[in-house]
Amino acid sequence: MSKYLAYPFLTDDAADLKCDFEILTDEISSMIGLLGSLLNARDRAADPCLARDLSTINELMYHINPSLRTRVAVTNEELQWLYGKTESLQKAVEGLPKAGSSAFFLPRGCTQAAMSHVIRVKCKSLVRLLSRYEQQGNNVDKILFDFANLYSGYFFSLALWFNKIHDEKEHSFKSRVY
Repeated sequence: MSKYLAYPFLTDDAADLKCDFEILTDEISSMIGLLGSLLNARDRAADPCLARDLSTINELMYHINPSLRTRVAVTNEELQWLYGKTESLQKAVEGLPKAGSSAFFLPRGCTQAAMSHVIRVKCKSLVRLLSRYEQQGNNVDKILFDFANLYSGYFFSLALWFNKIHDEKEHSFKSRVY
């Protein structure tokens, strides 16, 4: 093994998605860290707990990271905490569609909202990767699906919240196909 290897599992069999899962959770966690660094005075004034919440959400993603290779280290209590945070955001943007609805918004607005949308999409990729891993005959704890889906909903709601406090208008999108 090369002394320059960035991560010991990078040469795992391509069909084994555990390393891909770990890289994706690492990427999402890095993006959450970036989002935290983008918080400004307006964001902090609108929600004094947001920086701490993002830090906790970041740590939870790293606790999820080794779940396919070792064991699940996140709890239902932590899932419920994140669900409560998501509900609070949804109440704060009352009147706008919730994550999972059939309404579409173009993913834009202030920088923090745009970054939240990028994280939201990456979390959907995480759900897809978990689905592929499970379809290969592997067991996936339901809480991992719940967290990945909830993360997507949280960051969708957070994007709407950022745009609201930054006075950015949401731009709805009507598909020509759906």
